[in-house]
Amino acid sequence: MHLTIPNDKARQLILHLQGLFEPPHLHQSREALHAQICNLGYVQVDSIQWVERAHHMILYARNQTYRPKQLKVLLEKDCLLFENWTHDASIIPSAYFRYWRHKFSRDAPVLKTKFVIWQGDGFLGQCDALVERIAKGGPLRSREIEKPSGAKLEMWQWHEGKAALEYLWRTGQLGISGRDGFQKIYDLTHNCLNASCYEAGVSHDEFIDWACSSAIERLGFGSAGDISRFWNLVSIDEVKAWLEGPGAALTTSVLVEPRNGEKPREQVARVDIEDALSVIADPPQRVRALSPFDPVIRNRNRLEWLFGFDYRIEIYVPEVKRKWGYYVFPLLEKDRIIGRIDMRADRKADRLSVKKLWLEPGVKPAAHRLEKISGELVRQARLARVSDVDWDGAIAPYPS
Repeated sequence: MHLTIPNDKARQLILHLQGLFEPPHLHQSREALHAQICNLGYVQVDSIQWVERAHHMILYARNQTYRPKQLKVLLEKDCLLFENWTHDASIIPSAYFRYWRHKFSRDAPVLKTKFVIWQGDGFLGQCDALVERIAKGGPLRSREIEKPSGAKLEMWQWHEGKAALEYLWRTGQLGISGRDGFQKIYDLTHNCLNASCYEAGVSHDEFIDWACSSAIERLGFGSAGDISRFWNLVSIDEVKAWLEGPGAALTTSVLVEPRNGEKPREQVARVDIEDALSVIADPPQRVRALSPFDPVIRNRNRLEWLFGFDYRIEIYVPEVKRKWGYYVFPLLEKDRIIGRIDMRADRKADRLSVKKLWLEPGVKPAAHRLEKISGELVRQARLARVSDVDWDGAIAPYPS
């Protein structure tokens, strides 16, 4: 008979494994920050700075003593982290680079075809020359490459040099040694990692085993698709084969209750799932704003059936068709997502402006809850480096 995990315990396990049940106010050293990123697996990077960029918000949600300069040192000085792709651009522990070697080999022919379709094939002729230029002259920004005179680029199209740099980066031939503002600084990969991480390698079987086992450790439970999507390193078929082979001793089947009262779903779980459930600490009492790219939020289907929270980012939705807003942040209280907030850091006015705040159905605007939301807005203003919060305490009606 399968173990049945109640919905509240399932939510708590996810938040515990994703570092959101750790005390958020305790001082965090650089070493502790590195350990936290290793535990998460990766931190997604995004360029939009509506309050602060996604990677900073993800780490700040787990520890309010986090400061962006700590991450910069780990990336650029200590070389304990590197930038590349999971499902999207991410910051990844350098110790995992050995597994990304397999991703680079797999992705190179696919990316080549995609880039040619998207950007044209002119970038291919620049790749070798750019690697040589960086080897001789040092790190390079795309703006330092001469653009073709008179060339008219369509929206989202790069000039050939930029496309070549991105292709070389996505296939592991170049790394990111730092950022100028948010612009990437490209360098030879071995210059962006310490020697032990750069030189290490694993076999194909070790790669598959790590990709699957490390994903289920962090997920707690999930489907074969969830395991595949966690790192975006292996296919669903490879996950299924692993579950029937080496993974059989590391996993078990459980039933997990959805938030909406439907019948429990059968899931694959880490074999020590009962032990993992038994050590979950009490959650922090505060309300916290989560980035739309937070690990807890990014798998929208999993978020909806487990947390009962229907979330879609609407940055590409025309304004008149938006249900919520351009860039809206989910609000976490203990083990529940209680609402969402449309807020933005107005740096010229030196304030965090709240346009609207919605509470989920059944969540009451009690005084203690509004006080906790106000406290989180003060913390978000601090992260965004603005002085004031502009919010009158109003709660917007839930859209129909």
